[in-house]
Amino acid sequence: MDRTMAEDDDSRRDPAPPHATPHATPHAPPRATPSAFPRLRLRTAADELFDLPWEVPLADWPDEEHRFRTLPVGPSRHLVRFLDVNEVTFALKEEPLGVARREFEVLRHLEDEGLPAVSAVGLAEAPESDTGILITQYLAHSLQYRRLLMRVPLEPGAYRDRLLDAMAWLLVDLHRGGVYWGDCSLANTLFRRDGDRMQAYLVDAETSEVHPSLSDGQRAYDLEILVENVAFGLADLAELHGRFDPDEAIAAAESVRSRYEALWEKLHETPELQPGDRQAVRKRIRKLNELGFSVDEINVRPAGDGDLLRLQLAVTTRRFHARELEKRTGIKALENQARLLLNDLSEYGAWLCWYEKRSIDQEALAYRWLREVYEPSLTRIATVAESGRDLVQAYCDLLEHKWLLSERAGHDVGMEAAMSAYLALGAPAPEVAG
Repeated sequence: MDRTMAEDDDSRRDPAPPHATPHATPHAPPRATPSAFPRLRLRTAADELFDLPWEVPLADWPDEEHRFRTLPVGPSRHLVRFLDVNEVTFALKEEPLGVARREFEVLRHLEDEGLPAVSAVGLAEAPESDTGILITQYLAHSLQYRRLLMRVPLEPGAYRDRLLDAMAWLLVDLHRGGVYWGDCSLANTLFRRDGDRMQAYLVDAETSEVHPSLSDGQRAYDLEILVENVAFGLADLAELHGRFDPDEAIAAAESVRSRYEALWEKLHETPELQPGDRQAVRKRIRKLNELGFSVDEINVRPAGDGDLLRLQLAVTTRRFHARELEKRTGIKALENQARLLLNDLSEYGAWLCWYEKRSIDQEALAYRWLREVYEPSLTRIATVAESGRDLVQAYCDLLEHKWLLSERAGHDVGMEAAMSAYLALGAPAPEVAG
């Protein structure tokens, strides 16, 4: 499936592809040429792929006639090739027809529900050879865990914690959406920096199932698979680093279970309230909003024989800050990017009101922040940042750099000083440093 390592093509150590399991045995599908053009389903995002030789097995597509891209991948159960078409990269995976059909439908469901996964844009079905070619779109600005942890400290710390948090969040999101993954692992996941956190994306749905809801047993089994596979992935990577410590890998993997369970409890707790305690309801909603969730419905019912009431909130996907930012500024961002940008907007508004000694309405504030702060900053960063950089994330990195400089100085150094220092360093991003 989608493998997004374009930033690091020169690396000499190949990671396992997202669809590979730790014990996958590589083999190519049957190479018999189908006798007829296959059934081809293409979404409009991939309609430029129509003229490709879909009637020919993927392994036999001539390299000289197509813009295949070499991306570092390891052993795989299925053949995967990457193709550039009009500056867009697609991943083509040939697999048994039934598996390809199921994976396509699961990925479409995940996209429709707003859940973090790569986008399935097409499927070529060849019943004569019982094969299908699944087409997914390259996930921009993402990294595979080996690439990520080869560049940052592997030992316990803030960066690795962000990665493990992202795994827990991803599984919670999937389970809340009724999706049983069945092969949760670091190798089947891509990561994208999201403000001061990480966002994890499912990139392999070969074993996934969609249900109206999952039982506690299904969730527990899926979580058990995740813990086992994360431990394997971390231990394998530690061995590559020359410091194999299975106990540390197991402890780190078990922490994902703890993170998952704590988050699941927060989302599904039903506290008891005194009648009329509206502040408790607002506090609960605010906590969920801080986690990125919007509240769709409030349900209050008697808790039992006494006077207490039980509160239950129905929450949506994690897009609270992203929706608010887009509504106010038009900027499309990931959830935690949006949280940081909204904080920056609020700080600028407080300063502006003090400086001009007047109140400023929200619409005018958003317009001035865009024109006076955000857009000029992106223009300056773009002159230094590497091509293809996620500039929204780069602005978040600038804000973090400003915070670090201010902490060292003991006072707010200001945006201009932070910008100058950041550009002087080459507008660095942790995931591509070193």
